[in-house]
Amino acid sequence: MTFVVTESCIKCKYTDCVDVCPVDCFHEGPNFLVIDPDECIDCTLCEPECPVEAIYSEDELPEGQEKFIQLNAELSPLWPVITDLKPAPDDADEWAKKENKLEFLER
Repeated sequence: MTFVVTESCIKCKYTDCVDVCPVDCFHEGPNFLVIDPDECIDCTLCEPECPVEAIYSEDELPEGQEKFIQLNAELSPLWPVITDLKPAPDDADEWAKKENKLEFLER
């Protein structure tokens, strides 16, 4: 089992989760974060830190978010590791309330 970053993170990219990760398993893309499933130790520390509730255990994913298991695995080797807290995008709060954001994911 691993944890998965889901659609809610797209264009929000809050990094509160990164700050608590003991194994540096988060990777940063242009407007999304992913978790490397091979590095995640299932510590659960990141899940409650996400202000948009975008992080779930892979066996507790909300319906319709299953595709993010593969997306996290696919993108984590391509994107750099992020270990430090960064400011969220200026419009993150606006995007946090939106649904169906997959089309806005920048690779």
